[in-house]
Amino acid sequence: MYVTSVPNRGSPPAVLLRESYREQGKVKTRTLANLSHWPEHKVDILKRALKGLPPAMDLAEAFEITRSLPHGHVAAVLGTARRLGVEELIDATPSRTRDLVTAMLVAQVIDPGSKLAVARGLRAETATSSLGRLLGVASCDEDDLYAAMDWVLERKEVIENALAARHLVNGTLVLYDVSSAAFEGRTCPLGAIGHPRDGVKGRLQIVYGLLCSPAGIPIAIEVFEGNTADPNTLAAQITKIKTRFGLSRVCLVGDRGMLTHARIRDEVRPGQLDWISALRAPQIKALVEEGALQLSLFDTQDLFEISSPEFPGERLVCCHNPALAEKRARKRQDLLAATEKELTPIAAATGRAKRALRGKDKIALRVGKVINHYKMAKHFTLTITDESFTFTRNTEAIAAEAALDGIYVLRTSLPEHTLGRDDVVLRYKNLADVERFFRTLNSELDVRPIRHRLADRVRAHMFLRMLSYYISWHMKAALAPILFVDNDKPAAAAKRANPVAAAQRSDQALTKAARKRTPEDTPVHSFTSLLADLATLCANQIQPADDMPAFTMPTSPTPLQRRAFELLDLSHRHGLA
Repeated sequence: MYVTSVPNRGSPPAVLLRESYREQGKVKTRTLANLSHWPEHKVDILKRALKGLPPAMDLAEAFEITRSLPHGHVAAVLGTARRLGVEELIDATPSRTRDLVTAMLVAQVIDPGSKLAVARGLRAETATSSLGRLLGVASCDEDDLYAAMDWVLERKEVIENALAARHLVNGTLVLYDVSSAAFEGRTCPLGAIGHPRDGVKGRLQIVYGLLCSPAGIPIAIEVFEGNTADPNTLAAQITKIKTRFGLSRVCLVGDRGMLTHARIRDEVRPGQLDWISALRAPQIKALVEEGALQLSLFDTQDLFEISSPEFPGERLVCCHNPALAEKRARKRQDLLAATEKELTPIAAATGRAKRALRGKDKIALRVGKVINHYKMAKHFTLTITDESFTFTRNTEAIAAEAALDGIYVLRTSLPEHTLGRDDVVLRYKNLADVERFFRTLNSELDVRPIRHRLADRVRAHMFLRMLSYYISWHMKAALAPILFVDNDKPAAAAKRANPVAAAQRSDQALTKAARKRTPEDTPVHSFTSLLADLATLCANQIQPADDMPAFTMPTSPTPLQRRAFELLDLSHRHGLA
């Protein structure tokens, strides 16, 4: 930042406050303020201050900082949203309502919270950042935000269709998974007791399903009643892909609980979609028993293909992960030992001389609690009478299960020339991107607890969270060199022996994690901590003395902050006049 004089035709030279910045690799200059009407001594004070020299007079007497608002994180998120064309996705026509929706999206990335908290953070008198002023919504309240939610929900299909057109093409893979989120309150018609995929038990919840691109970019989200089983959400997604997105050739990738044999038979195949999924343990066991899958083949290889008349027209890709096998074996032994530890006192109680445990039903009740808790019924042979209880390990059942440790079988309708064996495995593993979305949604974006009582408000709430993640996904991709993520994917992939093996981190990522510093010697951050660091870059409202016009001057960025904005291809002054 510097002060310069510029010739002004027949008039005295214009005195301008200017700043140099870099955009798309080119150095550019912009004018921040016209100081032509300032007294000469005040211009001199500012010049000296910008050069780091002491003022000829007390600087506090010449200038006053009337407001200082955190700005850097807003500039990064809002700038990214605009670079991605998110505002145009929401609505092609600028409006205050569109600005309110944009404000909610940015706020959910930088500081997740309730609509009341968002409104307070936007309003001029209670602002917690520059966001409200930049978008011209500093006078809003929570009712304005609720109205904007209702408005954007009406545009949900149009926005999702646009995202699909941007990120999906015919012949592509579409990732799909389901999670749940707990409710506050008991009045929303979508709330119901169901399987708590988020781990919050005994609460009303909703179920939501997410469609993603092969790279994990969120495309569309659907909200279901809280007691909806995962497979029952599938029909809506098939309709969405075929009818709304207009895609005739798509491969749906889902886990074994989603793309069940029945759903593939009754919905996916009739919908003329291809699929990649996995077999359940009983199905794998059946393949072994019928001889289609010979476990001895895993002695020399961890990956091969078979076929079976039980799965006509499908390729079965058989995988063995030694690390997973070891983990499952260790867990089984721990559970067996824990079960035996709790069953032993029950057996001893039936043989006590005094107050012995008697009654077949009473004994069975205590035994059942232990067995059900550890889910070990098939691994023990139990003998219960009115006067005794004995147990032994079912070594045959244990051995049969252990033989399948680390083994999983993928099923796909795609032919070899369309998708090779290795790529089938890698595409299925990409479901981890969807699972990562759910973790992010439930943590960084604070999706729960949900406090809305109207069904459409819940749907709007989840849709806005998805769009927020759309922005943060692209930010994380751009900022990878300064985050605790691996930004050298080819090097990481080269370290894997085969697609079945556990994912590896590149040497660069390992060095970055060990040193906690980048190759440029700046601190490495998580996405959340980087946003907190950027927030220290403030928009300072400067009021000169003598009633001269005020101007905004941002804090000078640190080397790390400057690097972050370079990676995002943005200016730290984004949005400031």
